[in-house]
Amino acid sequence: MAEDKKPIFRNIDGDDPDLEATDIESACMNCFRSGRTRLLLTKIPFFKEIVLMSFKCEHCGYENSEIQSASEIQKKGVRIELTVQSAEDLNRRVVRSDYTSVSIPEVELEIPSQSQKGDITTIEGIIDRTIRGLTQDQENRKQEHPDAAAEIEAYVEKLTSLKEKQINFTVILEDISGNSFVENPSAPSLDPNCKIHHFERQKEQDQILGIYCPADITSAQESNDNTENSKSQQKHLLKPISEDAWGLDDLHGEVLQFQTLCPQCGSPCETNMKLTNIPHFKEVVIMATVCDVCGSKTNEVKSGGGIEETGIRFEVKVENKEDLTRDVLKSETCSLKIPELECEVGPSALGGRFTTIEGILVAMKDQLQDESFFFRDSADEESKKRMGAVVNKFDKIMALELKATLVLDDPAGNSYVQSLAEGDDIDEKLIIAKYERTFDQNEELGLNDMKTENYQE
Repeated sequence: MAEDKKPIFRNIDGDDPDLEATDIESACMNCFRSGRTRLLLTKIPFFKEIVLMSFKCEHCGYENSEIQSASEIQKKGVRIELTVQSAEDLNRRVVRSDYTSVSIPEVELEIPSQSQKGDITTIEGIIDRTIRGLTQDQENRKQEHPDAAAEIEAYVEKLTSLKEKQINFTVILEDISGNSFVENPSAPSLDPNCKIHHFERQKEQDQILGIYCPADITSAQESNDNTENSKSQQKHLLKPISEDAWGLDDLHGEVLQFQTLCPQCGSPCETNMKLTNIPHFKEVVIMATVCDVCGSKTNEVKSGGGIEETGIRFEVKVENKEDLTRDVLKSETCSLKIPELECEVGPSALGGRFTTIEGILVAMKDQLQDESFFFRDSADEESKKRMGAVVNKFDKIMALELKATLVLDDPAGNSYVQSLAEGDDIDEKLIIAKYERTFDQNEELGLNDMKTENYQE
C-alpha cells in the first residue's frame, strides 16, 4: 500500500522515530581491518538531496565523514563569489561537491576540484581544513626542508589572519556539476555579499562528469565495426527517435507518460506531459507529477518555443480579490520579487509553473516556511522572528490586508501575466516592459554565439 511506503529522502527531524540509516561493513583505510560505515539519505533546505556517510573503525579509532550529492547533475555549472566581511560570513554554511574548486585571491589560495571529498562545512571550516593539511608533518619538514617549512608557516599565518583579524576577503567556489551552495543569512532578501553565476559547461567539463553528446558517441561507434554497432544498439534501453516521427499536430491533445523520481522524496513515480496552447501567448509543455509515497504534487511548465529576442518584466499590483486570480505563467528562467517584503526568489527556486498570483504567493510562502534554515532548531531567535514576520506578511497580502507589488523578471521572455483589461483598454495595475538582455544574461541563457556588440551593457 502507498501509505506503508516511506520517502527515500526525508528531512532530519527529531520527531521522526523511523529515520533510517544504512549500516554496512567496510574496510578501514588506516589499518585495513573491518569497520562500520553508516549512510543516511536526507535533504538540505533550499538545496538538494544528499547522502551523508560516517565511518568509524573500532580497532584503530579512525573516523571519517563525507557527503555525496544524490541529485542529478545540473544543466549548468555554478560560480559563487562571496565577500567575507564579518564573523557571520565566516559561519555561513557551505555545501560543496567533489567537483568544486575553491579560491581566495587575497592569499593566492587555490583548492582544485576533485582534490577533496564533498562535505558540509562553513567558510571558516574551509580555512581550518586547509591549515590542517598544510601543517601536517610540519615537524619532520622543519628538520629535512627548513626553508620550505618556514614558507609554509608564513602562509599559514596569512590564512589564520583572515579569520582572526576580520580582514575582508573573497571566497570563490566554482562547481561544474552545479551542486554547490552557500547559505544566505539574509533570506528571503537578496544576499548583498554573494554573487551567483550559472555558466554553460565546456565539452571537456561535461566529459569529466561523464556526460557525452550524441556526436561524440556516434563518432566513437563509427570507429568500430558496423556489425558490432548494430548489435550494441539493439541492447540499448533508450533508442533515438527520428525527427519526423512526432509532429506538433500529433503532440497536441496527446498526454505522454514516463517514469521519473519524485522531486521531494526521490521515490519512483510517473509524470504526465502535454503540449498545449495558452491564448494570447504561445505553446507550452505542462508536466504534472503526483507521488504516491509522500503525497507531493508538482506541476512544471516549459516553453514550447525558443528564447525571445528580448527579456520581459511584469509589475502586478495586488490590491483586491480579482488581482489574486490573474493567470500567471512563470518560466524556469523567471525571477520573482516583492519589494514591500524585501523578498526575492531566484529563477530556479520555484521552477516553471502555470498558476495564479495567489498560487505564486502560496508557493513562495510554503518554500520559505517548509525549507528555511531559519525555522530549524539551530537558528537563533532573532532570525526566526524575522522570517516569521515575513511569512505573516504573505498571509496579510493574500487576505488583502496589505497591498503589495509582484515583480516577474524573465530574461528569456517566456513568462506571461494575464491582463484584466478588455479589448485595447490599458490595465492600470499591470506594467509590462521589454528590455535588451545584458551580456551576463545572454551567457546564462547559453547564447554565447551572439555578438557582444548586440548586448546592452
